[in-house]
Amino acid sequence: MSSNSATNPLFPITQGNVEQVFDYIFAPWVKELGFKDFTVSEGYCSVILPLSNKVKFVTGSMCGQAIMAGVDTASGLASGTTERIGKGTVYQHTHFLSPAANDDYLFKAIVKSFRSSRAYVECDVASVRTMELVARGVSEFAY
Repeated sequence: MSSNSATNPLFPITQGNVEQVFDYIFAPWVKELGFKDFTVSEGYCSVILPLSNKVKFVTGSMCGQAIMAGVDTASGLASGTTERIGKGTVYQHTHFLSPAANDDYLFKAIVKSFRSSRAYVECDVASVRTMELVARGVSEFAY
């Protein structure tokens, strides 16, 4: 991809094009997880991942792989809300705080720092119903 948004109409990511960008960029298996209700603004993205059989661990809770995919998805979209086009995730760490069971989950990613070559993003994962924090991820994205 070009680093100039004038030659790539998908960047910056906005509320008006976020679903188009999501459909274009992400792998089919990520799209099949069922993300919905995207909200973006500069340096921010929130998205809901419904609890479904596609994302359940044997215990009935949302599996860690789905949570990490949600962190990466929301954080990657938040990092793409400026004119710079990302080259991808270079670091991600997720803290699991409690089981993600019996609800849909809201992923809220906030870019804490846009640097010349990287963006640093924090992403909270909370129950939609109770807003209880179940995980927190930190990520870096290269430009």
